Amino acid sequence: MKILRRLHLWLGCFFAPMLLFYVGTGWYQTLTLNRTKIPGEAEGLVAKFREVHVNQVFPAESVMGYRTWMYKTAVVLMSVALIVTVLLGLVMAFKLNRKKWTVWLALALGVAVPVLALWLGQRR
Repeated sequence: MKILRRLHLWLGCFFAPMLLFYVGTGWYQTLTLNRTKIPGEAEGLVAKFREVHVNQVFPAESVMGYRTWMYKTAVVLMSVALIVTVLLGLVMAFKLNRKKWTVWLALALGVAVPVLALWLGQRR
């Protein structure tokens, strides 16, 4: 358990800045209807960060010449680490919590609430 907790801690701390960046820019992208067609059209720092989120490049005059494989590799590593960290967190939640039903309830609500929101948001 000690190794799982340490791994969870280090993966979480290492990838926290990148995860916060993606959550923040995804939030902006969800709430903003103004979408640019090409990365070079992005004006303002937040719009440029959104382009990083979507196209893996920071908009500049020569944006079309960028190679994005290194950044994409970092994003894939972050995604894998997030999955591992979440799974480690779930293992710890079940191992360290005496009332397992509370963990199951939180998991069930974590599935049900977004599904219900999508279902209620459909036009009929």
